[in-house]
Amino acid sequence: MIELNNVTKVYRMGKVEVAAMQGVSLTIQKGEMLSIMGPSGSGKSTMMNVIGCLDMPTSGRYLLEGQEVGQLGDDKLAEIRNRKIGFVFQTYNLLPRLTALGNVELPLLYGNGRNRRKRALEALERVGLGQRARHRPTELSGGEQQRVGIARALVKNPSILLADEPTGNLDSRSSYEIIGILQRLNREEGLTVVIVTLEADIAGLTRRVVSMLDGQVVKDEPIIEPRHASSVGETEERPR
Repeated sequence: MIELNNVTKVYRMGKVEVAAMQGVSLTIQKGEMLSIMGPSGSGKSTMMNVIGCLDMPTSGRYLLEGQEVGQLGDDKLAEIRNRKIGFVFQTYNLLPRLTALGNVELPLLYGNGRNRRKRALEALERVGLGQRARHRPTELSGGEQQRVGIARALVKNPSILLADEPTGNLDSRSSYEIIGILQRLNREEGLTVVIVTLEADIAGLTRRVVSMLDGQVVKDEPIIEPRHASSVGETEERPR
């Protein structure tokens, strides 16, 4: 589904060049759930942006479902981001004046928005938040706000979900609940899930851990039998 071949990404700031990705090659199969780990400045967020078609490689090839992304125009890239990829952010990015339902409806305001309210409510129900649809963000806990963020990413039924540090602002219990939802979406619905995280305990709940350092993949390891986040959350405190 996702294939990076010797991808580099160089940012130019005046006369200074910063190589955020240096010859990265990576393949992600349909239906995988993996995490990308690394310290700040390792290139993991840049790789997430490239995978999400938010940024283009400086060199190398990126193929998404067989299409070479670097050869696509802006309209086609926008269509891919709109239809195939859902994004979940650390800071939720919810509009405070809208209800949970209104926030989830937002992606449907553009293009074909038929049955908008029904589809948004169904997305909230997929993350166990249907009963909180009429509440505004200030009336929701951090974990509930992140569930709204996931529902908003799901409302167009993407095939790929990209989550950038989705537990970074959450307490232990809420963190495991969020990862549990992502595990269920991956396991039961076949959604491809890619999580960027700084936290080893969160990465350990995925099926594969890709570690980055200085713009390069330094380790790529499968996790044969990842634990269910719900069972971990019931028995363990999350390391801090």
